[in-house]
Amino acid sequence: MIFIDNEGHTNPKLNLALEEYALRHFDTSTDYLLFYINEPSIIIGRNQNTIEEINQDYIDRHNIHVVRRISGGGAVYHDLGNLNFSFITNHDGKSISNFKKFTAPVIRVLNKMGVTAELKGRNDILVEDKKISGTAQFSTGKRMISHGTLLFDTDMSEVAKALQVKQSKIESKGHKSVRSRVANISEFLKAKMTMQAFKQQLLIGLYEASEPFETYKLTDAEWQAVHDLKAEKYDLWEWNYGRSPKFNIQRNKRFSVGEIDLRIYVEKGHISEVKIFGDFFGRQPIEDLENLLQGVRYDKDEIKKTIDNIAIENYFGKLEKPEFLNLVYGTD
Repeated sequence: MIFIDNEGHTNPKLNLALEEYALRHFDTSTDYLLFYINEPSIIIGRNQNTIEEINQDYIDRHNIHVVRRISGGGAVYHDLGNLNFSFITNHDGKSISNFKKFTAPVIRVLNKMGVTAELKGRNDILVEDKKISGTAQFSTGKRMISHGTLLFDTDMSEVAKALQVKQSKIESKGHKSVRSRVANISEFLKAKMTMQAFKQQLLIGLYEASEPFETYKLTDAEWQAVHDLKAEKYDLWEWNYGRSPKFNIQRNKRFSVGEIDLRIYVEKGHISEVKIFGDFFGRQPIEDLENLLQGVRYDKDEIKKTIDNIAIENYFGKLEKPEFLNLVYGTD
């Protein structure tokens, strides 16, 4: 097995691009191990509806990355206290969904550290019934990745805030996350340890179970290809938000002008249809506003730009534009 050196990069979009690039382009006769640590970010599962999983207001205020990964499963929070591991191997027809095969070496090393970890359910590593790791897989047919998180010293208060979705009625076919009781590995260690020391000890422990590892450093050309993949995919709203499954939203609120009830239909990240109901009084047909919003990207800034040049009071009476925007995007 070869250990891939990510050279200390903490940008989640770059790290996920590196992982995918290695999966698709590295030597298929070799197994690889990749470690990476990300800046504060929410990593969305391949089949999830992004806005259903995140607190967008909080994320915007705290500059938290939102990135979709190529594997399935639920949304997870990453920060500098979370170590991610990724095994890149051939798909032998038996390994996909065999989470035990890839978590066993990690569990063995954790047990050696005095952390009584065990695989519970399908793909979670638990200590004393608290989740310290979740794993997911993806296969190209010939190659596969089995990757996971290791909550070492993550800020748990941030996990709750960043993943606390605002209350609204969203109907989606996307895979919804199931929240579990979580804990940090550092809570179960007998002596304090830095993240770097933990990473090194884990790596040494994994070395012991196999032939000596070789460390691989990417060439300049390979890094350029990784940056290109990041720019062409992981940097894009279309991948991180627009790829969400078709979903419907219902929101209503009573204002001084009356009640406004919205039904929004979103497909491929864009508003395919919107219907506005209520007991408000306006001077212009509400259908004009509905038609204006149709086709707009379901993104707060894009919606704001769309309504910036219209007089919203013509449709509802004395209603402030930010009030309507908050209702459309569910930020209040």
